[in-house]
Amino acid sequence: MKQFFKMFMASFLGCAVAAGFMFIFTFSLIGSLAAFTDKGTPAIPSSFILKVDISAGLAEQTQEESLDIQSLYLGGEPVSSHLGILDAVRAIDKAAEDSAVKMIYINNCSFSVDVSYLEELRAALLRFRKSGKPIVAYDDNLSLGGWYIASTADKIYLSELASNQVYGISSQIFYLKDLLSRLGVNVQLIRHGQYKSAGEMYIADDISSANKEQNQAMISSLWNTLSSDISESRGYAPGELDDIIDGLKASTTEDMVEYKMIDGIRNHIGMTEELCSLFGVESEKELKFASLSAYAGARITNDIKQKAKVAIIYADGEITSGSDDEEITGDRFASIISEVRADSTIKAVVFRVNSPGGDAQAAEVIRNEMELLAKEKPVIASYGSYAASGGYWISAGAQKIFTDRTTLTGSIGVFSIIPDFSKAVREKLHVNPVFIKSGQHADMLSLMRPFDAQETESMQKTVDMVYDKFISIVSDGRGMAADDVDKIAGGRVWTGAEAVEIGLADECGSLYDALNYAVSAADLEGYRLVSYPAVKTTLEKLMENFNSTEESVQTLLNITDPEAFMETLGENVRRHTGVQARIPYIYKFQ
Repeated sequence: MKQFFKMFMASFLGCAVAAGFMFIFTFSLIGSLAAFTDKGTPAIPSSFILKVDISAGLAEQTQEESLDIQSLYLGGEPVSSHLGILDAVRAIDKAAEDSAVKMIYINNCSFSVDVSYLEELRAALLRFRKSGKPIVAYDDNLSLGGWYIASTADKIYLSELASNQVYGISSQIFYLKDLLSRLGVNVQLIRHGQYKSAGEMYIADDISSANKEQNQAMISSLWNTLSSDISESRGYAPGELDDIIDGLKASTTEDMVEYKMIDGIRNHIGMTEELCSLFGVESEKELKFASLSAYAGARITNDIKQKAKVAIIYADGEITSGSDDEEITGDRFASIISEVRADSTIKAVVFRVNSPGGDAQAAEVIRNEMELLAKEKPVIASYGSYAASGGYWISAGAQKIFTDRTTLTGSIGVFSIIPDFSKAVREKLHVNPVFIKSGQHADMLSLMRPFDAQETESMQKTVDMVYDKFISIVSDGRGMAADDVDKIAGGRVWTGAEAVEIGLADECGSLYDALNYAVSAADLEGYRLVSYPAVKTTLEKLMENFNSTEESVQTLLNITDPEAFMETLGENVRRHTGVQARIPYIYKFQ
């Protein structure tokens, strides 16, 4: 009777939830289809101010607005569209020569965007300034990322009560060994490379000297890039900006004007009057604006008459051996690369890498296909925010590597983490797992006991083997002696600026620069740009959301079955216990 009641309640809950989500899905589908069919080329005024407000965010590829079932269920709004960084940069370059664009207005500067996107966007804004057209920036507060972009402007204005949030760059790492010990979890970390600190937070209570060294070097390099660019634009002498920030001298807006961080203080009315004056009109009603995303949609088009193509392959996300097409899955990407290689109309390839790395075997599957591709077409690599560990593995063989100065790359090292939950299961959950096995090591990866000495040695040999393979890949791809690669490897993470100095990259430059180089390498007069993987449509995203919702409901129902739930948990953990080529951390900057 108890089993019958459990099954009945689970079935009833499943039917009820499925019915509810089916209603929401139908509603979302109707709305999205209506929006989809209603879209057209954005209307652009004949004379206007180009408004750069990227509060919605930037992405690797332009993504249209979509509806999300879960957000609708919670009473949310449609998911905003994201403008691809290349489209943003090309739009700003187009605006420089477009007589309809009279100026650029940078608004809402306090956005949180990957620092490499800011670097590429800033370079385009500096090129725009050479056209002689003005750039003006305004915001309610000042953040480091916002100021980095706003410093390209002729004038920077803030509201009267704006706060100065420019304090420098810092990173924060939480060490969890004591907590995990209290929970009865023993993390077994096997790695190669003294700087390969991924997993260190699970086995230590404090940062190692090697990890502290590399983190300090990275932070200093990133700050040097941002502060030197800002200082050049704002006219600071060497060391002057550090003195202002470290001394907290610019706390108020008046202070910020005094120390040349901004040019003036305006409320929204005053800023409107300023724009009217610059645009040459009398009233706010006469101001004409176009957003950067709308302008890109209207002006950045492909010449479909061109037969020759340049492909951009976007390797954006974590490298995995699974089937998640939101990540860089080995087999799927190998198939994409093979498709590009077979297309005779594609004359050159830009391999855009924005990945912290991941599964080493999946990375090798992708690299093998990239090697075949490079034998037939020019392959130029472009590094975004991350091209580290596995991200570097898959791209080291490119003909030329462009990197943003703020990219985090290198991390040439590997590791494997195998947690042991035996103490937690026995002492905290009061569950006693019993194994019947064919041999001494049959339950080695059960996660229910610690490794013995022989097993640890075996795993270390595997990790060392993968590390040696990584070294040889970099050695061959970069034309460096293996010993020289090993000296800059060891899992150490470098910024893009440092990577150029030590030979891991060829030139500091953006995706835009890499594209122009690829066109030149293929000696193309005209071309059509094609992107892989293709950006999903709104309908495709909706269908995926619906499928993921069904999976979530099934997972919830599995909780009523402890055996099935523990099996699912074990499978998910084991997926990430293989040898990994991954950067230690994901860094975010405001």
